Amino acid sequence: MRKFWLRRFAWVAVAAALLASPAAAAQYILQISSGASISQITSQYGLVVVRQLSDDGHSVYLVSGLDPAPPNFVQQVSANPAVTEFELDSKVDSPETPPAANPIANLAALTAASFDQTTISYYGATVRNSYVSQPSASLINLPSALSTFATGAGIVGVIDTGVDPTHPALQGVLVPGYDFTRDQPGYASEWADLSQSTVAILDQSTVAILDGWQFPMLLNQSTVAILDQSTVAILDGGQLPSDFGHGTMVSGLIHLVAPTARIMPLKAFHSDGTANLSDIVRAIYYAVDNGAKVINMSFSSHTQYASLTAAIAYATSQNVICVASGGNEGREEYTVYPAGDVGSFGLGSTDSSDQRSNFSNYAAKSVRMAAPGEALITTYPGNHYAGVWGTSFSTALTSGAAALLAQIAPQITPANAINALKHGHKLDDEDLGSNRLDLYATLLYYLTPHTAQSGGGYN
Repeated sequence: MRKFWLRRFAWVAVAAALLASPAAAAQYILQISSGASISQITSQYGLVVVRQLSDDGHSVYLVSGLDPAPPNFVQQVSANPAVTEFELDSKVDSPETPPAANPIANLAALTAASFDQTTISYYGATVRNSYVSQPSASLINLPSALSTFATGAGIVGVIDTGVDPTHPALQGVLVPGYDFTRDQPGYASEWADLSQSTVAILDQSTVAILDGWQFPMLLNQSTVAILDQSTVAILDGGQLPSDFGHGTMVSGLIHLVAPTARIMPLKAFHSDGTANLSDIVRAIYYAVDNGAKVINMSFSSHTQYASLTAAIAYATSQNVICVASGGNEGREEYTVYPAGDVGSFGLGSTDSSDQRSNFSNYAAKSVRMAAPGEALITTYPGNHYAGVWGTSFSTALTSGAAALLAQIAPQITPANAINALKHGHKLDDEDLGSNRLDLYATLLYYLTPHTAQSGGGYN
C-alpha cells in the first residue's frame, strides 16, 4: 500500500511540475476504453488534457506530460487496461518526394496544355480547357462515366495543406472544414501560410494561367506550376514553401473526376509539408463525424502510428472510404502509411502508356491499384493551374472515383467500393495490383447485379 501511495505521489508531483512549467511538456495521443474515466487516468499518470481529438465521444485525447518522461513511461501507461492506445504526438514530415531525389517532372509533357489558353464552362464554373480535356481524363474514361452514370455526390474530406477557397473552379463545391494547424473552423485557406507580399504576387493575375511555355517554374521535385512571365520572375527566388498549393492541386483533381461532389478542406499540414500526428488523427475523426463519405490522404509516412490506424478503423466502421498515396520513393515492397493500414486503399502511379511511373512505390501492401500520376493538369492557388506528378495525384483521381460510386450507391461500404475500383483497366504489372483506374468500367462493374452484393475486400 505504501508503494502505491508513493507512486501516486510521484505522478501528482509530475502533474504539478507540468502545470508550473508548461514549456517543458511533451504531448501524447491517448485513447481510452468505453466507460473509462479520463480524469482518473490523467491524475494517475500526471497528464493534462490539451484537447479531445474527437467531438463525438470516441475518448481520444491529446494530453501533455513532462519531457523528458520517466523511464518506460509510454509502456507503463499503455499497460493500463483502461488505455487502448498511447503514443507520442510525433511530427510527420511528408514531402512529395525525398529531398535527395532527382526531379521527376517532364516539362515536355505539358507542351499542348501550355499553348491552350481557352476557357470553358465545367459544371457551372469557368475553367481552363486543358484542365477538362487533359489526356488523363480520357485515359480513365471520365467523359463516358460522367455522361452515362454519375457526376459525384457526398463530401470528400481532403486532409492536406488546405485549399484556395477563392479559386473559381473550386469555390462552388467547397463546404466548411477546419484548419487544425490554427484550431479554426472554416475553409482552411492555404494563403494563411504565406506572407502578405507573396500572396500579392500570386494574386496579381486574375486570369487562369497555363501560358508562356517558355516560362515554366519548378516549384518542387514533383510539381511544376506554369505561371505567367511576371509572376515567375518574382517567385523565382524560392519564396514559396515546398508544399504550398498541394491541397488545392489535390482538390482540383477530385473535382475534375466528381464535379458535383462536395470538398471539405481539412488543413493538418503546414505549407512546408509537416504536420502533427494529432492533427491528422483529429482530421480523420472530424471528417467522419461531419458527414464525409470519402477521405483523401495524399501523404505518406515511413512509420505506422497506432492512433492513425485506429482512426482509419473508425472511419471504415462508419462506411467511409479512405484513399491514400502509395509513396514516391520508387522502391519495391516499400510500405508506407496510412496507405498500408487495413481499411486504406493505396495508390501507385502510371504514365500515359500504362507503365509504372519510375517514382512510384510498387509490390507493397500500400499499393493496391494504380491511377495516372504524371503531367496531370489541376488547380493551383491564385486562379492558376499547374502540372503535377506523384502518387498524391493518383490518389486524388481515385477519391473522385469513390465519390462517383457514392452517388450511385450512397450506402456503399468501403469493401464494396474497393472491389469495384479494382475492376478497372487490366495491367500486366502485378506489382501495381494489376489494375489501373477506369471510371466507366468501375461503375459498370458495380451496377452489374452480381457485383452489387459482393463482399469485396481490402486486399
